Amino acid sequence: MRLPLLFASFLFTFAALAQQPLPVPRNLQATYTKGTRAETGLPGPAYWQNTADYDLNVTFNPVTRRVAGKVAISYQNNSPDSLRQLWFKLYPNIYQKGAPRTRAFKLEDVNEGITISALTINGEVFDVKKLAVENTNLAVPLRRAIGARKVATVKATYSYTLNKGSHQRTGEVEPGAAFVAYFFPRVAVYDDIDGWNRLAYTGDQEFYNDFCNFKAAVTVPKDFVVWATGDLQNAAQVLTQKYAQRLQDAESKDAVAAIITVDDAKRRDITAPNAQNTWRFEARNVTDFVFATSDHYVWQATSLVVDPATKRRTRVDAVYNPKHKDYEEVIDFSRKTVEAMSYNFPKWPFPYAHETVFDGLDQMEYPMMVNDNPTATREDAIELTDHEIFHTMFPFYMGINETKYGWMDEGWATIGEWLLSSIIDPKLDDDYGVARYATYAATENDQPIVTLSTQQSGIPFFLNSYPKPGMGYLYVKDLLGDELFTKALHTYIRNWNGKHPMPYDFFNSMNAGAGRNLNWFWQRWFFDSGYPDLAIASVNKTTPGYDIVVQAKGSKPVPVDLTVTFADNSTQKFHRTIGVWETGAMSVTIPVATKQPVKRVTLGSTLVPDSFPTDNVWEEK
Repeated sequence: MRLPLLFASFLFTFAALAQQPLPVPRNLQATYTKGTRAETGLPGPAYWQNTADYDLNVTFNPVTRRVAGKVAISYQNNSPDSLRQLWFKLYPNIYQKGAPRTRAFKLEDVNEGITISALTINGEVFDVKKLAVENTNLAVPLRRAIGARKVATVKATYSYTLNKGSHQRTGEVEPGAAFVAYFFPRVAVYDDIDGWNRLAYTGDQEFYNDFCNFKAAVTVPKDFVVWATGDLQNAAQVLTQKYAQRLQDAESKDAVAAIITVDDAKRRDITAPNAQNTWRFEARNVTDFVFATSDHYVWQATSLVVDPATKRRTRVDAVYNPKHKDYEEVIDFSRKTVEAMSYNFPKWPFPYAHETVFDGLDQMEYPMMVNDNPTATREDAIELTDHEIFHTMFPFYMGINETKYGWMDEGWATIGEWLLSSIIDPKLDDDYGVARYATYAATENDQPIVTLSTQQSGIPFFLNSYPKPGMGYLYVKDLLGDELFTKALHTYIRNWNGKHPMPYDFFNSMNAGAGRNLNWFWQRWFFDSGYPDLAIASVNKTTPGYDIVVQAKGSKPVPVDLTVTFADNSTQKFHRTIGVWETGAMSVTIPVATKQPVKRVTLGSTLVPDSFPTDNVWEEK
């Protein structure tokens, strides 16, 4: 299967001679020297990444919000290095007193953070009070190093209090409902670029975790149902027979089924009648594990075939407070999103067995789970639902370092939102972030997309994570056409799913998959400064009709969209891709064959920003 890819990369190398290579920072160039990555876009012959098996046992008290657990980790060091430290991520410590964070929390939510009462590594006992806990990071020096390609056994006992308010991707939603994420100590990523991931979690930048296997036992009181990453292993033990059967039926049927109705929730007969029930889940080869719980939410479910070759199905859930009427259609939006992802864009079978959209207080994605707040409009509900579910592919299926490269996942969710929203409802014309980019382009608030996410906040962080890369991907899709773009994107996915791609793995994989060098565009859109600005330079009468000259006043290459209105008020649209700017041209002439006089010409479209649009309309005088 790799032969055609390598042949394509061989062909486009010659075209590359005519283009300047992309600037690669020295620390990333080193991965080519080490052989962990290759300039073809493929993982190098010496590529490696670490992994672990997690056995989680956690008890959650919804009244006190106390999270108490034990975690056993079998950590596989696949690197060629001997590790003299283990770095851990303690994400709940963002709520710790004195922890650096990008937004203020309520005083009632600021606490002592996570308490680790016991920690052993390969049998060596550690007193965590004597270790250097630096907010969300914990570095543990080892008396005996973990050798290359050796396994370490870690055991920890811990507890903390889940936040009541100040909901930052996790916390109590309301009395009787909570979304519990980042709730256990985990080994940080050790990779071929930075070694240990020492970047602290401060709130804005997101996460970077290894692909691991999880077994989880989540204990909650009677009447509380648990939804989580992974597959529920003991439905018959924690759900009474009626509800377990409903869930089983939903996994094989296309119709939307009510697993828990409003009346069911009031009867309090859903879970096994024990004082506490332990819900058991398993998930393999995922980057994180989260759970949510409630004693009064309704639960709708449906399933669909996502892979026609194997007939594999995905179950889709909507779990919500029945008072939130806007959530009643979320099950339909979610199902259509999973279907569109599988068959339209990115046209890749949805990779997991289920996807649960939970009615929470954020707009945040997790493997197989979504924490979405209620919305004011149906349009907002569609766009939020498809955006967050689209993250299933980026970052989770692809293992992206969101902390450093937010554009490599949020940009994809943004183009996913633009394209999928109109599939769910053809009346929608989503333009999330486009106008804001046009406003701020080439100002002090605009930096190159490839700027590290850790070096940005506010407007620059938003622009470079969401609309700018989303438009970049969209314009390449327009340039290549759907079929070739899909081939290029699938090349990237096949090369890097289940791994940790860096930016140049993406650029090079897309070039290889497309069979052409796109560096001219990557350079101008992702690396260079500038702003988008097209103008109607002239409208000239010719023998067959008119020549309309569109000038590129700005340096950012964007598509050309013209709407020509004739004397009889009929209209005709003309489109040119970014390809018209590839050779460095500063203008393009668009011929209009017509016998009708032209009354008006309008330049622009929804997803094409223009920082100076005053010269985008021409009218016959």
